[in-house]
Amino acid sequence: MVNKSSIMDKILSRAKGSNRRIVLPEGTEPRIIDAAIKATELGLGQMILVAENNETLAKIPKHFQDKIEIINPKSELGRLELYANAFYELRKHKSMEKDRAKIEVMNPVVFATMMLYCDDADGLVAGAITKTADVVRPAFQIIKAREGINKISSIMIMERPDIKGNDGLLFLADCGIIEEPTSEDLADIAVASATSAEQLFGIRPRVAMLSYSTKSDVAPTESIKKVQDAVKIIKSRQPGIIVDGEMQADAAIVPSVAKIKCPNSIIQGRANVLVFPDLNSANISYKLVQRIGGIEAVGPILQGLKKPVNDLSRGASTEEIVKVIALTILQATK
Repeated sequence: MVNKSSIMDKILSRAKGSNRRIVLPEGTEPRIIDAAIKATELGLGQMILVAENNETLAKIPKHFQDKIEIINPKSELGRLELYANAFYELRKHKSMEKDRAKIEVMNPVVFATMMLYCDDADGLVAGAITKTADVVRPAFQIIKAREGINKISSIMIMERPDIKGNDGLLFLADCGIIEEPTSEDLADIAVASATSAEQLFGIRPRVAMLSYSTKSDVAPTESIKKVQDAVKIIKSRQPGIIVDGEMQADAAIVPSVAKIKCPNSIIQGRANVLVFPDLNSANISYKLVQRIGGIEAVGPILQGLKKPVNDLSRGASTEEIVKVIALTILQATK
């Protein structure tokens, strides 16, 4: 069984009983096979393994063999033709040729992404043996961003019980995709992150746009102005979102500090969604918090796509893969 923390209790309880179909294109990888078995055992929907050999079936206990679907792209000539034609239509404006499209969809990750695009699956999880770029590139090319979102981003879910007022949860973004976001990008990240917090956990998001300063009253530097402009964009685009910035991290999450640094802030030191000004600060911060603070980190979870695709760490354990499967099911449940 998965070692469940409170974060997993929340995730699993909402994902159980789902009829969502999650495609796992790395279907010959032992951790992926084990995760598919455990997810099925937990009742987390229909698992679909993409595998080009028969060894996968032999690794699945007999009582699960009729519950886990195994697809060999080389044997699916009808699907290959359908997917190749659809992929060609999507990419012909980028000089894609029909013969090249047929070759591309033979790649298990591309094949699985086309399954998602064609509604033959509801979510995709990969990355155990595939580089991040090779997971997200087909998602960007085929699934694309949902309406109102120009850039795909990612969010880390951080949990520690003594984080008060947030059910022990903080959401950090963008920790994995956009290296140097513009103001527009930061607005996209903030809106998508707020949606993720609410969709995945039913939490009312309070978004802090982080910087090295808090409500600067002097001429802003370029980096501060970028964050300030992002706040204006968010408020004009999504006036219902609780958002404020620019602010330092302590002013965002410590009420006593907020009273001193930004007493009129709507956040009042109780932010639960932290949007960083760039990928460097976000990625470094979450890893330090995770390793030094002993806080559980789940993710990064991709957000802003029309349909859910999630990337795994190549060092991910079976238990971590099950977590991401559960989160993908929640993203697919609207």
